[in-house]
Amino acid sequence: MNHPEVYHEPVMVQEVLEGLQIRKDGIYVDATYGGGGHTRAILERLGAGGKVIAFDQDESVRAHVMRDERLIFVPESFVYLKQFLRYYHTIPVDGILADLGVSSFQLDTPERGFSLRYDAPLDMRMDRRREHTAADLLRTASEAELHRLLEAYGEVRNARTVARVLVQARAEKPIQRTGELVQLLEPLIRGNRHQYLARVFQALRIAVNDELHALESFLRQAAEVLKPGGRLVVISFHSLEDRIVKQFMKGADATQATQSHAVWRMLTRKPLQPTPAEVKRNPRSSSARLRVAEKLSLPS
Repeated sequence: MNHPEVYHEPVMVQEVLEGLQIRKDGIYVDATYGGGGHTRAILERLGAGGKVIAFDQDESVRAHVMRDERLIFVPESFVYLKQFLRYYHTIPVDGILADLGVSSFQLDTPERGFSLRYDAPLDMRMDRRREHTAADLLRTASEAELHRLLEAYGEVRNARTVARVLVQARAEKPIQRTGELVQLLEPLIRGNRHQYLARVFQALRIAVNDELHALESFLRQAAEVLKPGGRLVVISFHSLEDRIVKQFMKGADATQATQSHAVWRMLTRKPLQPTPAEVKRNPRSSSARLRVAEKLSLPS
């Protein structure tokens, strides 16, 4: 096996492996390959008959995918989970992992526009085959739409004011760079500067990538492709995602049981968090929340 250099430290690896309960001959999905750390850890637990199907929509990941005959890499979003598992004849699967965080590689690549730390183009697309960037969103969205997405996706306290300021500013000149956006936001900041700006960036990123709808679609498909007794492990990094995952695993999605003939047994009453030692080693893991559920069958 050729293991290329990992550029993203995987979060909560031991907790992921314990949650998935790896069987040597099992079939597992890593829905968010990223730097490959979780996939590598799963492969290390598998025997020759095991398999991992890994998804990632970011084209920059493809050059770094490890070589292993037990690994199938799909260069697409996890919204195509069922379609590709069917294509590769791997339904049902034993376990599914999704790590919903933005990778360190994406954050540390200035031109991707994900980070506050660099003055860069306002891109924020996870998949650069998508047509519209964050700059496009700021140019075309109405004031009411900007207000809605800042409030819903970023929980920005003064979202109405921010939306008005952005619309007034773009009338003079399009907002095309992260530095320009930060400059416009500076007089509007409430509370902790970094947290406030991060919430605005988060809202734009979620909107550009349609992340919450993608997550809901993925969860519904996961219920369909997991075998009874199979495990679903999801790591989220903000309350909006965690809420969706929690409600799904509790069975609050009314369509879930009827469509998939499945219910869940949630194995983490409260989400697991990284240990203090992991947070010290990898500060970006601090907001991670991990939930695990087991699929149960309903009588047909």
